[in-house]
Amino acid sequence: MNKKPCKESYNIFFTNLANPLKIGIILSLRENRKNVTELTRELGVEQSKISHALKCLKECKIVEAKADGKSRVYSLNRETILPMLELIDKHASVHCKNKCCFNSEK
Repeated sequence: MNKKPCKESYNIFFTNLANPLKIGIILSLRENRKNVTELTRELGVEQSKISHALKCLKECKIVEAKADGKSRVYSLNRETILPMLELIDKHASVHCKNKCCFNSEK
């Protein structure tokens, strides 16, 4: 029998997705794996903020970390998060008629 997540699980998960910095990290990692230094450089945010955001994303299993020498390399959870991002993209392209939902760089 499957256990249903509690309301708090949804709150934590969607709070992670509602945070602009965390979304920036997620979208950056969608392209490829990166370490904290690369994320800091790309997003223009101080390293401590990136590290704190990654800790939250890691606790929620949105990102995964693997040791690479002295640093850690972060990637998205490919089993659940990548399909979810694709579903969001599909939803936006079909149902979101507002111009602000679309990035002209795509």
